[in-house]
Amino acid sequence: MILNETYPLTNGVQVPKLGLGTWFIDDAEAAEAVREAVKLGYRLIDTAQAYGNERGVGEGVRTCGVRREELFVASKIAAELKTYEDAAKSIDETLERMGLGYLDQMIIHSPQPWSEFRVEKRYFEENKEVWRALEDARAAGKVKVIGVSNFLQDDLENLLSSCRVMPMVNQILLHITNTDSALVDFCKAQGI
Repeated sequence: MILNETYPLTNGVQVPKLGLGTWFIDDAEAAEAVREAVKLGYRLIDTAQAYGNERGVGEGVRTCGVRREELFVASKIAAELKTYEDAAKSIDETLERMGLGYLDQMIIHSPQPWSEFRVEKRYFEENKEVWRALEDARAAGKVKVIGVSNFLQDDLENLLSSCRVMPMVNQILLHITNTDSALVDFCKAQGI
């Protein structure tokens, strides 16, 4: 059954194949949504700073009746945060807001701020700084898995050129009418 299936990552962590995405769930309703999803068997709960519901998601994780270690909780650094200091501070704020001691996964939500998504400015140097904050958070035990979201091959190559820890995940939009096979193949070849 898919609720029990996982993907292995390069660091040995197992990511559930099916999870609850909380985009568009209001903060006031997020805790109940998480509790209900966990009752149904979901073990991956995905939120983001930009969703505005981390507090409620954290409450749901803490009150769902399943041990924290049995859940995989993921969030994303807001796309507009492009300095080391802002990213590092936001990771700590996410943990505090959610009331959790650690996250299973934290990723960069987008290579560019949403207002500039897929425009000329690529934020290569800025993303290296945000990546460094993720590496440090992982080294400090705040996050187990670090990665990116919506990154293209050149965005990934930029990080790979100087990272201490390889990205473990690239969360991308992938469906029948949007299949970037070349990007998927590149990620697989890199162990992402």
